[in-house]
Amino acid sequence: MEPLTTGVFDLPERLAHKAEPGLIAWDERHFAAVAECLTETIADLTDRLEAELRAPGGEGQQAMDRDIEVHRLGGRLRTLRRFGLDLCLGHMIREGDPEPVYIGRLGLTDGEGRRLLIDWRSPAAEPFFAATHADPMGLASRRRYRWTGGRISDFWDEVFTADGLQGRAALDDQSAFIAGLGASRSARMRDVLATIQADQDAIIRAGSRGALVVDGGPGTGKTVVALHRTAHLLYSDPRLGHRRGGVLFVGPHRPYLSYVADVLPSLGEEGVQTCILRDLVPEGATAAPETDPEVARLKSSADLVKAIEKAVRFYEEPPADTMTVTVDMSDLRLTARDWAVAFDAPEPGTPHNECREQIWDKLVAILADQYRGTLTPGQFRRALRQDGELTGALGRAWPLLEAADLVGDLWTVPAYLRLCAPWLDRDAVRRLQRADPAAWTVSDLPLLDAARHRLGDPEVSRRRRRAAAEAAVERAYRSQVTENLQRTDDDWTGMLMSMLRGEDLQNTLVDPEEGATAAPDLLAGPFAHVVVDEAQELTDAEWQMLLLRCPSRSFTIVGDRAQARHGFTEAWPERLTRIGLAPDRIAMSTLSINYRTPQEIMTEAEPVIRTVLPDANVPTSVRSTGVGVLAASTAERDTILAAWLAEHAEGIACVIGDPAFAPTPRVRSLTPELSKGLEFDLVVLVNPDRFGDGVEGAVDRYVAMTRATGRLVILTGD
Repeated sequence: MEPLTTGVFDLPERLAHKAEPGLIAWDERHFAAVAECLTETIADLTDRLEAELRAPGGEGQQAMDRDIEVHRLGGRLRTLRRFGLDLCLGHMIREGDPEPVYIGRLGLTDGEGRRLLIDWRSPAAEPFFAATHADPMGLASRRRYRWTGGRISDFWDEVFTADGLQGRAALDDQSAFIAGLGASRSARMRDVLATIQADQDAIIRAGSRGALVVDGGPGTGKTVVALHRTAHLLYSDPRLGHRRGGVLFVGPHRPYLSYVADVLPSLGEEGVQTCILRDLVPEGATAAPETDPEVARLKSSADLVKAIEKAVRFYEEPPADTMTVTVDMSDLRLTARDWAVAFDAPEPGTPHNECREQIWDKLVAILADQYRGTLTPGQFRRALRQDGELTGALGRAWPLLEAADLVGDLWTVPAYLRLCAPWLDRDAVRRLQRADPAAWTVSDLPLLDAARHRLGDPEVSRRRRRAAAEAAVERAYRSQVTENLQRTDDDWTGMLMSMLRGEDLQNTLVDPEEGATAAPDLLAGPFAHVVVDEAQELTDAEWQMLLLRCPSRSFTIVGDRAQARHGFTEAWPERLTRIGLAPDRIAMSTLSINYRTPQEIMTEAEPVIRTVLPDANVPTSVRSTGVGVLAASTAERDTILAAWLAEHAEGIACVIGDPAFAPTPRVRSLTPELSKGLEFDLVVLVNPDRFGDGVEGAVDRYVAMTRATGRLVILTGD
């Protein structure tokens, strides 16, 4: 059928009634103004960005401000160029005001100060998403656009009052919203901002203080909420901006991160750090699964993570004997009390390896108080550094430690593990031992992370010491050159050299800290807010990794107890209180409407999960395809896939549970665990009864069945 095209609208023949001028004329005029403004804005932003890039970089705060402005201008330019007119999500008409208010991904104002688009995150835009027939929030009507290839291919009008009709609303049985839910999927999460519903919007706009739990079953839009809430918080809460710590977004697995990678940039947020738990420690890249379930259970405890503190304290014991240090023919005494005072010198919370220099400074001060010789302070310090007995005693009492060595010792030295975790019985200690201390598993990662945070980087201390020594040599050289120049008879040269001998100016000639710090770890934190999707899978130990990175305890926790592979019998507040969150700062929100999975599939999937979790939050589907779940034999797999691909020019299918199937550009091959959080037009489920028994098997079957947005085929047989 030939499309009906007029201006920005490109409606199919079946929607001819929506192309009436009375319905779209106002939109056409507005989009013409938006197009003109976009052209001007893009040109202006391009000029400003080029000017910033040409300007001198500056130093310190000036350089940082310039970098932030370049990032801001570049991000806005990319968004405007990417979307064009489809920046606009729709419009709303308030009661008593016939002029529509247009909602956009970004705010847009023309040269005369007229607001053409209101940013979707602003309070003024809230009714567009949150209004319902029960609570219209002052709206007469609302229109949402469906964009295809930069043109409006459909729109959906809702009327809240009798005045809302006024000949300017097109009402139809199959709304653009419902039709959009069944649209073909792709390798990346499609744009859903225009279809956010009131229950989702309320969560997206909720405040950031404390922990907000979003509990929802399959298809309820948990991931949509998590991503859009991230963008909204960065826009609306000044405490969470990138210069205040920013936001960390944690997903369940790598395919999930690839799937959602486009969403935050499309919302104008490019500075959010995204990761999976493995990314938080270097060993995560190669860590193997824990093969012994009992060992995995023991390591999942937060108590074992907290044992890292005692493991480090073992290496922080001051010497108990008095020693004599000889400097410049002077005998100086260090008593056990002096050692204890020095060991108390570091500020609380300072990482172990960074403490040693502070302890050394205190020891130098204690010995300097006794010294009555002629050495300068610098010479005195260098003489102490060359005293092998003193430096050796400090090195033995407070050694520089590596996180991997510390944790590895727990798994290879039973007496050390018993000392650090005295609640473990002999059988547990024996079971946790292994031959290779560095054979890292996923269950080791929380302990390695805790150890790395507690210890700090041992190389920082070494680099600082080397930098200080090099700086001392440089200062000595410059001092000698200055003295030589001062011996000249030229008065002005002598005046200049007197200035150069000034201590403040000498110190500015060389930076003792230059090169002393490590490259920043972007995932180390602290972060102002952490968003966790599929949070039901995290162990108590893994939660400690996130608590370390979020001192404010500001979290968005998204999950479904019914999709926890290892069981989740507690309530969310109970679980989160146990891992360290304050019970009075935990809020709950529940999503119970399934926008993705057709009723026919949910009817088959619901009994699967209720057998192991009777109180599972199984959501109610709003869609029906009229196509039931198909049962077939495994021999028909390729025939079924070929027929579907021939029938559907677009869309993505997935074979779940068949490792032998080789993926193609439009057909994925995943395990049930790696399909979590994803969605596909067609799911071919292979021998689900072989996924396992008990909770884990039931959850894997339930998750795999509910990935389909259109068709589910279950194959059985050899």
